[in-house]
Order: sequence, then C-alpha cells, then structure tokens
Amino acid sequence: MKTASFVLAAALAFGAAGHAADIPGANPSVRAPSVNDRLGNARKAIDAKDWNKALSELNAAAREEPRNADVQNLLGYSWRKRATPDLAKAFEHYNNALRLDPRHKGAHEYIGEAYLMDKKPAEADKHLAQLESICGGKGCEEYQDLAKAIAEYKAKN
Repeated sequence: MKTASFVLAAALAFGAAGHAADIPGANPSVRAPSVNDRLGNARKAIDAKDWNKALSELNAAAREEPRNADVQNLLGYSWRKRATPDLAKAFEHYNNALRLDPRHKGAHEYIGEAYLMDKKPAEADKHLAQLESICGGKGCEEYQDLAKAIAEYKAKN
C-alpha cells in the first residue's frame, strides 16, 4: 500500500512541476512567440532593412502558419529587397500569397514591382489591372505605388 501511495504522490508531484524539469534550462513561464509576434518582429526588421532577421522571423512564422498570405507576401518582399535579390524566391512567395488570397493588395503590388526588376512590365501591368479591380478604382495606396513604379520604369526604358 505504501508503494502505491508513493508512486501516486511522485506522479502528482512530477505533474505539478511540469515537464520542463526534463529540459535543462527550460523556463515554463516563457511562451514561444506567436505568428503575430513574429510578423511584428519581421516588420521592425524590414523597417531597419535587416533582411536576415526579417527572413528568420518570417520563416519561423511560416512553419507555424504556412497558409498565412501576409507571411508569404513579406517573405517575397524580404527576398526581393536583399542586397542580392533572389527574384525566384520572391516570386515563389508572392505566388503563394496570391494562391492563398487572390485579392491580397500587397502581394499584387510587390509582385508587380518584382516583374519590373525582372524586366517584364507587361506582367506588372496585369497586376496593376488586378489592383484597380480589387480597389474599385485607382484610389488605393497599392495601386498608386505600383502605377508610379511602372511609370518610372517605362520612362527609363
């Protein structure tokens, strides 16, 4: 009887202490960052032009929520804005964002800008037309930004 009581008491004590006791250095009161936390951290890194930090935060967010169009869009943006842009990666993530949310204004704007970097203004024009439809005209910021980028591209080329 004493053995059963001891086993039960030990099991309860272990359960009350949590499983963090199994992991050296673990602090059970510290929670992992949420996807929204990671998006916020990524946006700060993007503002600071710290593309490696942005990509690290966004890749972690994508592992948690691979079907998050905002995460995919910002991954594309970060790959495109690096000192050495990776347009293939940028297009992959923009296309993922648009598959998840075909009306994602940011993804249409940014993929249009990527097409200009890739010297494909006709493709950028298609996304401008999509934005006009999504925005109900030419008044939204994403439409105006892409229209300006296209105009500047065409003036130079």
